[in-house]
Amino acid sequence: MRLTSFTDYGLRMLMRMAAAPERAYSTAELATEFGLSRNHLSKIMQRLSRGGIVETRRGGGGGAMLARTPNDILLGDIVRLLEEDLPLVECFLPETNSCALDGRCRLKARLRAAETAFLADLDRSTLADIALTAA
Repeated sequence: MRLTSFTDYGLRMLMRMAAAPERAYSTAELATEFGLSRNHLSKIMQRLSRGGIVETRRGGGGGAMLARTPNDILLGDIVRLLEEDLPLVECFLPETNSCALDGRCRLKARLRAAETAFLADLDRSTLADIALTAA
C-alpha cells in the first residue's frame, strides 16, 4: 500500500504536535518546518479538524492543537481520514469503477483483505507511539 503525500505530511505534522500536545502550532510554523506551502498544509489541517483529530483557533495565540491525547488517536483512523477519497484501486469505488473485469475478478477481494490488514495493523499503534522526540 502506498500513501499519498497528503497523508505523509499529515502524519508528520501530527507526530510533531504529539511531541508537545499542550501547545498550539501555527500553520506558518509547520509549513516552514516541513517545507510545504501554507495552502497545502491548511487543506491537510482542515481534514484533520473535520475528522476530530485536531482543533483549530484563529487569532493571536491560536493555531492547531490535538483534539484528544496522542494515546487516544489510532494511526489507522488518521490514515482512513486522510486517504478517504483515494481508494487502493479504482474498482473499490462503485461510482468510478470502469473495470472490464468487474464481477469476474478474483484480485479485488485479495486487495481488500490486504488493505483491511494494513489498517488493522496501524490500529495497533497510537499517535503517542510515533511522537517525535527531542533531537
